[in-house]
Amino acid sequence: MKRFLVLMLALALFVPAAAKADTLMMATTTSTDNTGLLDYLAPMFQEATGVELQWTAVGTGKALELGRNCDVSVLLVHAPSAELQYVEDGHGVDRRLVMYNDFVIIGPADDPAGVAGMSVADALKTIAEQQAVFCSRGDDSGTHKKEKSLWGAAGLEVPDTADWYLQTGQGMIDTINVAAEKGGYTMTDRGTYIKYEDSKGGEPPLVVLVEGDETLFNQYSVLTINPEQCDNVTYDLAQTFADWITSEAAQQAIADFRLLGKQLFTPNAE
Repeated sequence: MKRFLVLMLALALFVPAAAKADTLMMATTTSTDNTGLLDYLAPMFQEATGVELQWTAVGTGKALELGRNCDVSVLLVHAPSAELQYVEDGHGVDRRLVMYNDFVIIGPADDPAGVAGMSVADALKTIAEQQAVFCSRGDDSGTHKKEKSLWGAAGLEVPDTADWYLQTGQGMIDTINVAAEKGGYTMTDRGTYIKYEDSKGGEPPLVVLVEGDETLFNQYSVLTINPEQCDNVTYDLAQTFADWITSEAAQQAIADFRLLGKQLFTPNAE
């Protein structure tokens, strides 16, 4: 009986450890989560590799911080300049391109500021001149980083003290909803906008008004946390995920992911 109890105790200790070894923790941006992309991909990844993917969806700035703090083993984010600096600083390794979409400026269909069809720079200048409500995520996410860079490219300071410039400190869907409530404008990635459009039965209160500029390109990449900085990360599992999401099968799955018949992300792994 004593030997049996010892065996059972050993098994009880072993099983959670084994389960943990086959679980990969990832930090990612809200757009990959809000759109449903990860819910769609995770079962495919587990079937192909036996590894369970668990993730926390936050702004890219927070995701990078979670990696720096060794709380996750892999990142799927969309702020290229910050990612390159992250790798240069030694926090991440093996950055790989995964997919892209684009950013768009959306607003009420009646477009009170009259920005439809403008360039991004002219649209932002007009919104500022008209003091039309503009909702910013204000959360250091990849989208927020891009938005701030676009104000600068338009020759303007980020209007973060202006009454008409609202910083929600929330994710993209929540920020879109605030903009809709206020009859204002915001910037979002197209994938999240399509998800929002789908949630409104194809007739959303806010519509795409500004699109197509080269500056609105939105690249997503996968980064493995540097095991030399974080000895607790599951480096092998992170590499397994990076290999899988850039594989032909996963890239095709990303291309096939659609809502309202529209493609949310375009794969571009090298």
